[in-house]
Amino acid sequence: MPVILVADDEKRYLDLLRKLLEPLGYEVVTAEDGLDAWRRVRENPPDLILLDLAMPGLDGLEVLRRVKADAVVKHIPVVMVTGMDDSRTRVEALEEGADDFLSKPFDYAELRARVRSLLKVKAYHDHLRRYNLRLEKTVEERTRELREALEHLKAVSEETILRLCRAAEYRDEETGMHIWRMSRYSAAVAEAMGLGSDFVESMLHAAPMHDIGKIGIPDHILLKPGRLTDHEREIMKKHTLIGARILEGGRTAYVRMGEVIALTHHEKWNGTGYPRGLKGNEIPLEGRIVAVADVFDALTSRRPYKEPYSLEKSLEVIGRERGGHFDPEVVDAFFRALDRIRSIREEFDDRRAQLMPSQVSAGFQWGDAFIPYWEDAAAGLQPGGKGPTQPLEMAGGTQWPNPSLSLLCVSY
Repeated sequence: MPVILVADDEKRYLDLLRKLLEPLGYEVVTAEDGLDAWRRVRENPPDLILLDLAMPGLDGLEVLRRVKADAVVKHIPVVMVTGMDDSRTRVEALEEGADDFLSKPFDYAELRARVRSLLKVKAYHDHLRRYNLRLEKTVEERTRELREALEHLKAVSEETILRLCRAAEYRDEETGMHIWRMSRYSAAVAEAMGLGSDFVESMLHAAPMHDIGKIGIPDHILLKPGRLTDHEREIMKKHTLIGARILEGGRTAYVRMGEVIALTHHEKWNGTGYPRGLKGNEIPLEGRIVAVADVFDALTSRRPYKEPYSLEKSLEVIGRERGGHFDPEVVDAFFRALDRIRSIREEFDDRRAQLMPSQVSAGFQWGDAFIPYWEDAAAGLQPGGKGPTQPLEMAGGTQWPNPSLSLLCVSY
């Protein structure tokens, strides 16, 4: 049932309008002054307001202004009721947003027609508002579903890239943690350079592709423990070109940045790098950043041809190559991000890497569980599964091996 608020300071008009409107199927609410009318509008918004112009205190025009200035109730039609034939006042009311006028004394047919017409407008407005709210909710739900689908697709794409990169690393490294560390080093340096969140995120996901071209390098060269011959070194350098060819034509920003990184991360600031001998700012920024991150991780990691350098010695090498191998601005950013670099190095330490079958050579049986040893010469594990030559301290202060536990050797 539509609700009509009638505001008038004369009770006889309130009673008359109630008698005229209620038989037409409307609920009539009355107010005897402007303040009471405004309070009722705010507390329980009606479907139509019949508002007397001349009321003591808060007059009809001021109530009209408040109604039309309020975002919640401004859509309610307002009919100004007056016993005066004052065109100036009518014009002012129209300028303030009045929807119609009624003159006293009332003409019943005119009253009925105007009320019905304005209530139809109000009903149509309410229908549109409800429809828009449903539409907004539907759009919001569809947007959320699309966002979730895109995030899922992005996650799947990133995982595919990462696993492909790990496949290349496992042919070259004793651990796949290298790509986790150097990609985060790269992102930390990019952030320290103030390059923006989009660039930093792209760097995080593109940097792991830097050595993807090593898939095309023969094992006898890639895994050679000693120094490479000049011929072998030239073949090894081709991994930059192979990686760029693998990634060329990518449709996503990550893959396109990965192509640039794969091609240029071995270029040097002084122009002595490869494959193109680019110099200074000729080298894309992505390649300059990854060059520092990759070399730092290589220095601090064990490789088939070297033992890891200490952190201090590695930092000394990075600093010494400022303006030689590396872009000075990138090196400065690297040292500004050193606290973050240290925490990444600790968080993704090789010993904490998830064990893969190729990393396990021995372990011990503890109840129904097989506890593997790390292949880590620094911890004392010898090739061939002979077990540690010194205890390895585990979480909680426990030391392994425990003499009471039997050693179980396995091979993969």
